[in-house]
Amino acid sequence: MQLDSAHRARSHRSPRRQAGSLGHGVGLRREHFDRVLAAPSEVDWFEVISENFMVRGGRPLAILDRVRRDHPVVLHGVSLSIGSTDPIDGGYLAQLEELIDRVEPAWVSDHLCWTHVGGFNSHDLLPLPYTDEALDHVCDRVEAVQSRLGRAIALENPSTYLRFAAEQIPEWEFLAEVARRAGCGVLLDVNNVFVSASNHDFDADTYLRAIPPESVWQIHLAGHTDCGTHLLDTHSRAVCDEVWDLYRDATRRFGEIPTLVEWDADLPEWEVLEAESERARAIQREELTGRGEGPP
Repeated sequence: MQLDSAHRARSHRSPRRQAGSLGHGVGLRREHFDRVLAAPSEVDWFEVISENFMVRGGRPLAILDRVRRDHPVVLHGVSLSIGSTDPIDGGYLAQLEELIDRVEPAWVSDHLCWTHVGGFNSHDLLPLPYTDEALDHVCDRVEAVQSRLGRAIALENPSTYLRFAAEQIPEWEFLAEVARRAGCGVLLDVNNVFVSASNHDFDADTYLRAIPPESVWQIHLAGHTDCGTHLLDTHSRAVCDEVWDLYRDATRRFGEIPTLVEWDADLPEWEVLEAESERARAIQREELTGRGEGPP
């Protein structure tokens, strides 16, 4: 993708210094549109799947406009394909820019993965080989995207189910180095850390300790499914006790980071989702107060 001089001249505007003010949020999903608009909520902010709103008109975009008037919004993409060898999709970025201009999100995020190859979209968040070559490739592409958008983005650690024989770098070191070299943020998915640690038999705390606190903009929490031979990141149930425990560890390390509960399949009633977000708030407050850093 060729970038014009105007795009290259933009500075990357990082939202990290403002992140602590957002609080606790949930994903904005179609099933909850009416409830979100009808009554007040304890939820502080909403995350939306970028691709669902990269359209011209329609009810979802009108709903998003109404939600945005009252709440901060974060755009979370699933199709940037930052790790692909296909050229970066300039048309996709143009649509994303248009949505950014409309919504003025707190920040924009996507995944440390690839989805496209040979022009085909797999619609899966596929894992990268964590090699020196892949690291250079991803950093170059992140810098190109940030130059085009005129802002830093955040990348989420994926849940993975296989490892490459060519792997040279642990995932946590790869992610930390991308953030350092490309100047992007980290969307730390605590559930994904737990899922991948279980699937690949590594220590989840080792992962957390490798991520520089200053690079973390946001935390994700979600439920997963135990398939017997592996854990599958399904976002279809409540957060389990082990992930809540890991969230406590993450809070002690990273501090007051905006936290979002993801629930995308088998969606519960709004009050159940809201209660999960409130549990995250209570845990974060408890951990920060215990260290003398949180509210009284």
